[in-house]
Amino acid sequence: MARRRALPRWPSTLLGALNQIGRAQVRQATRVVNATVKAALKAPAKARAKPLANKPGATRSPAKRPRKPTATPLQKTLQQSMDSAMRVMGKAAKPPRSRGDWHEGLAVGPGGARRFRLLMPPNVKPSERLPLLVMLHGCGQDANTFAASTRMDRLAVSQRFAVLYPEQDRLSNPQGCWNWYDTDSRRAFREAATLLAAIDQVCLLYRVDPSRVAVAGLSAGASMAALLASRHPERFAAVAMHSGIAPGTAHSTASAVRAMQGRASAASPSLPAGKVALPPLLVIQGDADRVVAPANGEGAAVLWAEAAGATARPARVVQRGQRRAMAVVDFTRGRRTLATLCSVHGLGHAWSGGASGQAFSDATGPDASRLVWAFALKQFKAAARRAA
Repeated sequence: MARRRALPRWPSTLLGALNQIGRAQVRQATRVVNATVKAALKAPAKARAKPLANKPGATRSPAKRPRKPTATPLQKTLQQSMDSAMRVMGKAAKPPRSRGDWHEGLAVGPGGARRFRLLMPPNVKPSERLPLLVMLHGCGQDANTFAASTRMDRLAVSQRFAVLYPEQDRLSNPQGCWNWYDTDSRRAFREAATLLAAIDQVCLLYRVDPSRVAVAGLSAGASMAALLASRHPERFAAVAMHSGIAPGTAHSTASAVRAMQGRASAASPSLPAGKVALPPLLVIQGDADRVVAPANGEGAAVLWAEAAGATARPARVVQRGQRRAMAVVDFTRGRRTLATLCSVHGLGHAWSGGASGQAFSDATGPDASRLVWAFALKQFKAAARRAA
């Protein structure tokens, strides 16, 4: 059997150069590409006939007005994608105000280039190495809107950890969804590898502890987070899925739609086999979600628990003040909790406890941001005890 070649690691000099590419340069490059595409769409199918040279006997035929070409469906899709990308990049979107420091970067990997925003708490000492939480947005969102909805940056400043917000490219998915389901073409795996390259870049260039990294996401971001953690379990101490679908449940666009509706494919979902144990999983799912069927939350927790050899404990109901109640089920093996399912009563397809007025955000639910960080912090401390 032919031996697969390992993907080359990007040298630090290249990563440093890529990190210096700002939003203005990316916007300018996109404008050039967009202008080229628009010019191609407006060009006639055949070039205009050149006038005859002024030679004896030469006659000039009346110039005909070229017909306006009809764009193909592929061209229309490309144009819509470019226009959507321009609207996203051109708008005056800014990260939420916080006492932390925002950094912009660009990571390059097998799936192409992806921009990201990084929030670092203020006054980080040269000797400090902070934990890192990777936050993957859902469809119809970007790094800024997801940060504004979850308000994870505020928690990061008070608890002193770094937050990385990678951003999906609208040319890769016009709706801004991570392509977690596209495994037949292996695009999902290439995209996961690009996200891993972004994490590597941040760990290399900033004061981040690579041994304390957790990943979380909403909807398509949750599904990509689970896929990323299942393919590279040694890189993550914890993973959190909010309203997502387990890896292996879908392999194409059609099967992803069926999975979202709670109709998984005939083949049972499975996790990639590996020698490294899966990181502990937190699942947050609304029982009134009409976009991702609530059964997907339980399915993901059970699948993860079975792979880890964990068994379910009796459910308990948790409610704080006037917030929505949630049923919590822990899956344990010995003294370790390897998966936790939080089913939030009455929650739709939205980040629980998110900022009011934001899309895909429900301010009346339990604070999912605090739940995610508390779960990740617990795993960081448990890993430190095992290593001691």
